Amino acid sequence: MGKIMAIALNTFRESIRDRIFYSLLFFAVVLILFSMVLSNLTIGDPLKIIKDFGLGSISIVGTLIAIFVGIGMVYKEMEKRTIFVILSKPLARWQFLIGKYFGLSLTILVEVAVMSILLFVLCFLYVPQVPWNLLYAIIPIFFEIVLILAVAFLFSTFSTSFLSGMFTLSIFIIGHFTRDLKSIAQTTQDAVFQAFSNVLYYVLPNLEYLNYKTRVVHHLGITIFEVMLSLVYAIFYTTVVLLIAIFIFQRRDIN
Repeated sequence: MGKIMAIALNTFRESIRDRIFYSLLFFAVVLILFSMVLSNLTIGDPLKIIKDFGLGSISIVGTLIAIFVGIGMVYKEMEKRTIFVILSKPLARWQFLIGKYFGLSLTILVEVAVMSILLFVLCFLYVPQVPWNLLYAIIPIFFEIVLILAVAFLFSTFSTSFLSGMFTLSIFIIGHFTRDLKSIAQTTQDAVFQAFSNVLYYVLPNLEYLNYKTRVVHHLGITIFEVMLSLVYAIFYTTVVLLIAIFIFQRRDIN
């Protein structure tokens, strides 16, 4: 466990210094601040607009950080051949991969926390009370992002950075539409399309299970039990993806 934590802390320090992280975090701050301007230019409840825009910014920017930083972390080590130095030490490949994952997850946690605090402050400026109900959306957003990070790690173990990024982004997009795709397929008579949609629905992550943004913004009913089930689903899927990534990385020839 000590070796994994050492890799994780080193990865966290490395990713925090990465210019991509700061540029995306700056972009997220600008988006959230822009929501204040947007709320004054549009008709409707300005607080709801700020919440909706802010939560969307946290989700999108967090996902971009997971993709851009996640796909390059393992591939960059192999490209620079520094992985040979690391693995020459008494360190298993799975410990290296899990350490990298935990380090980047910590980076994403910091990113989500910073943007969430900013969003809380903006909401407080409009209505002087802490909008704790936003946590019902923010916590699942974090679990969704680290799930996407695991997917990025999986693809980076056997593909190039560009292809890994494209594959991971595709999983993120499709993951939010698998339920709709399955519903559309059921209304058609195309057996091939129905089978294909079923495969996507049951194999790919259903990210809508972790999407509570609209319900939180419009104060629709959400139970803690429902959120906990969603988090269990995310943890299970993330664990499976990481195990597959470890299996591939253990057998990859990197000499």
